[in-house]
Amino acid sequence: MAESAAPSLVIVLAAGEGTRMKSSLAKVLHPVLGTPLLGHVLREVGTLAPEQTIVVVGHQREHVTDYLAGDYPDVRTAVQEAQLGTGHAVRCALTALAEQGIEPGSGTVVVTAGDTPLLTGATLAALLAEHRATQAKATVLSADLPDPTGYGRIMRAADGSVTGIVEHKDATEEQRAVREINSGVFAFEAPALASALARLDTDNSQGEEYLTDVLGILHGDGERISAHVAADPEDVHGINDRVQLAAAARVMADRVNTALMRSGVSIPDPATAWIAPDVQVGPDAVIERNSWIGPGCIVGEGAVIGPDTTLVATTVGAGATVLRSHCDHAVIGAAATIGPFTYLRPGTELGEKSKAGAYVEIKNATVGVGAKVPHLSYVGDAQIGDGTNIGAATVFVNYDGVHKHRTVVGDDVRIGSDTMLVAPVTIGDGAYTGAGSVITDDVPPGTLALGRARQRNIDGWVERVRPGSPAAEAAHRAASDPAHDTDE
Repeated sequence: MAESAAPSLVIVLAAGEGTRMKSSLAKVLHPVLGTPLLGHVLREVGTLAPEQTIVVVGHQREHVTDYLAGDYPDVRTAVQEAQLGTGHAVRCALTALAEQGIEPGSGTVVVTAGDTPLLTGATLAALLAEHRATQAKATVLSADLPDPTGYGRIMRAADGSVTGIVEHKDATEEQRAVREINSGVFAFEAPALASALARLDTDNSQGEEYLTDVLGILHGDGERISAHVAADPEDVHGINDRVQLAAAARVMADRVNTALMRSGVSIPDPATAWIAPDVQVGPDAVIERNSWIGPGCIVGEGAVIGPDTTLVATTVGAGATVLRSHCDHAVIGAAATIGPFTYLRPGTELGEKSKAGAYVEIKNATVGVGAKVPHLSYVGDAQIGDGTNIGAATVFVNYDGVHKHRTVVGDDVRIGSDTMLVAPVTIGDGAYTGAGSVITDDVPPGTLALGRARQRNIDGWVERVRPGSPAAEAAHRAASDPAHDTDE
């Protein structure tokens, strides 16, 4: 038995096609709360601090390995060319490691599936604790289910030790009455695992090498086999179709929301608040109804999110408010106010006490402390200084059809409503622009810039050019009414 509490190796089985998903996407890449099934498993096994982790890939291996390269670059992969059973998959993993000069030695090997997103690190640690305490050569994670249909059944001896696992298709009626089921998660001593894998056969209804048969082989060798019953049966549920995928998301969301509420976060309607497991939320924050907070988000103390808000990899400062808005890879400063109906795109950074109001879109831009973009404006590729106000319907014209250009607006600037800032352009500190201006040249500090034609009124144009129209009739009535006479 290895002395270290950490396993020497974790093997994650992720080669299956998942035909019941009826999808062109590999089953283990289907997301639950924004993270692929496989990512949830790897996050939790990572809490065990294993010496090595290897994922067995097969169906759509290129897509799975691309995901691993981006999010888990230290995880190794092994290819199972043909899906010939879980025992064969584990042997593929051990062979691939041996070819790289890596052996699990005398340590503990944990084997789990890549489609069990509800499995927790705490449950895995409890499995390893049982494995060490009983000095077993193999320990299976089991669960007691009211309806065990479809699962392999745990067979125990009178002393409580495990004698083997019988798959549902191969089980007798008496064995099918057993409610303790196999989760597909195991801890093995490496030498015992290697010995038993060499003796697997395909004498079963599927014609495959079952990893579960390893337990029967080791029992036949007189070795101790143990089982740890999961405290929460939800932990062991694998995903086979989209109904189970949605059910897993609901369970995970409930777990996340419960933990957050107990930590001091208010979630008035937990049924409609969807928050990824890795999201950090400070005390006294409020997550209102119909809000989605995805992976990588941070929400500060006392912030209010929602209702009807989506955050994607966004940081929200303490005391900020984000109302009915979509924020993607943005940084929102403390006490800032966002929304309603605001779109913050990647690269947006809003300073403390700043504002991005109704129907505002901002991308790749910084907005200074206390600066405001109150409503109906587009800000792209820009820097806005502290205390500046951007008038309604302002557009930062950043694209010339080929290249994007940058606009710099200084501190305490007042941009008049309906201004076009044609980049590249710089507006100096304390400058003003007149409403309706098109600004194409730099504006020095403290200067008023007017970029519009002088108004000219053409008397009688409507009646001459649009005779008989409702407008012409209204104009005629007004001209005939002494009350509308503007002459002094």
